[in-house]
Amino acid sequence: MIGKFGLALGVIFRGVGQVMLQENALTGLLLLVGIFYGSISMGLAALLATVCGSLTARALGFGNTNLRKGLYGFSAALVGVAVMLFLRLSLVAWAIVIVGAALAAVLQHLFIKLKIPAFTLPFVLVTWLILFVCRTFCADLLAVPTPALANSWDSLADGFKGFGQVIFQPSLVSGLLFFLAVFISSPITALYGLFGAIVSAMLAFAFEAPITDINLGIYGFNAVLCSLVFAGNRVRDGFWVLIAVLLSLAISMLMMRLHLTQLTFPFVLATWITLLLKRLLPKS
Repeated sequence: MIGKFGLALGVIFRGVGQVMLQENALTGLLLLVGIFYGSISMGLAALLATVCGSLTARALGFGNTNLRKGLYGFSAALVGVAVMLFLRLSLVAWAIVIVGAALAAVLQHLFIKLKIPAFTLPFVLVTWLILFVCRTFCADLLAVPTPALANSWDSLADGFKGFGQVIFQPSLVSGLLFFLAVFISSPITALYGLFGAIVSAMLAFAFEAPITDINLGIYGFNAVLCSLVFAGNRVRDGFWVLIAVLLSLAISMLMMRLHLTQLTFPFVLATWITLLLKRLLPKS
């Protein structure tokens, strides 16, 4: 019994850890701690959604290997946190967390079967769907945005906040915990993520993006994820990290200008383009 409980916890924690592309239970645990630090409701939603996504995969027989890796938990976890961010806290919101998590797991499995590197795309599609339905049919469910105050620019702090915003946490403490979570799993990957977030924030500042958004890490979190994908020990890895970061920033700024809810779509699209470039360009 204890062994089965431990296996279940491992699946859940690795599911959260996969948000940062790390198949590591301790990483997932630290990420959960960071989410709970920022918001108890978001922490509970992330935990509930990861469990629901994993149970959906188990019930539908998606395969134990990918389930144990946490591949059916991370998009579900992001959906759970996003629901708590965009919707008012209510029983309906919790029901949406459960349904959205299950749908994210199904979409994740579909992309796996099609051999498409979807990354967080299931989370993006499900969250866009939730927002579209709520805005069209039940606007009263939407939360009222809380205005943020601008402060002085600090590139290092903004880099860590970029880590935090991967899971919608603007707190510097949450960002530091997220960085530590990745660092424990892969130091070079964490450092590349911090580098990507800082570079993206500096470029956004140079292009006169709103200082409030930069300070909140809005222009850093997609860069963090891009960096985690292409991080490695070779010089060429740094080149691809930079390409992906630049692409993600360009896509992010375009979506912000068009008033589109970006989520992690800039990361997904920039990563796809960079992977295509890697395939087309000579190895040398």
